Amino acid sequence: MRSSRTTPLLALVALLALSACAPSDDEPAGDPSVAAQAGAQDAFWANLGALCESAAEGVLLQAPDDQIDPDARLVVHFWECGEEEIRFPLHVDENRSRTWVFIRHEDRIELRHDHRNPDGTEESNTWYGASTLEEGTPYRQEFVTEREDGSLGGWRVEVQPGERYTYGTIRDGEWRHHLEFDLTRPVELPPMHWGHEVRPSQRP
Repeated sequence: MRSSRTTPLLALVALLALSACAPSDDEPAGDPSVAAQAGAQDAFWANLGALCESAAEGVLLQAPDDQIDPDARLVVHFWECGEEEIRFPLHVDENRSRTWVFIRHEDRIELRHDHRNPDGTEESNTWYGASTLEEGTPYRQEFVTEREDGSLGGWRVEVQPGERYTYGTIRDGEWRHHLEFDLTRPVELPPMHWGHEVRPSQRP
């Protein structure tokens, strides 16, 4: 059953997440003992869930290719949040093909990319992604795999509550694609993304 609202459990963890983690240059100040109680990935999940039922406009800060036009309007729709799955569609101008899918496991968080055609069918290149290998923080998680050349590649997602949501690809800890969305100025919800009526066939 779909849910676009945070559950009471997520809401409780969200309260813990707001005061979690010791201060650093890129993370809000808080009580580190609370972060330890909640668990970094539980707190991160709650931070994602707290975004639901809103949308934010973003900018492309960096890219090694032309997959996204630098002048395109980027809007992320914080669409659906549940205890085990969170879905955030990305709208690039009128292209509504991309959805970021976060899946909660007992020992990790998984990130997948659901790509659809305008008629809702799956694109040939879809459902790729990776899982977290480390605990991360309430504000940052990295989803990485080891490449054939021994380097680590994958994705990084950051949430600064009330400030910004950041997504991008990384290689050996450095940004490659880098998209940043402004949470201080919510925008109107975009039209529904392609294929929203059907769950991906490759969902495990």
